[in-house]
Amino acid sequence: MAVATGKSNAQISDELFMSVATVKAHVSSMLTKLDLNNRTQIALLAHDAGLTTG
Repeated sequence: MAVATGKSNAQISDELFMSVATVKAHVSSMLTKLDLNNRTQIALLAHDAGLTTG
């Protein structure tokens, strides 16, 4: 989960061969669907769910 590891939209877009705008749209959609306010909350949720290492 790239957002949870602190990657920027540009880094994610390069990794997944998507435009930055597409990545922004997906991140925004995640925030809305999960009722979160920012990327840090996504990272914390992923960590608490055991989806990240460390």
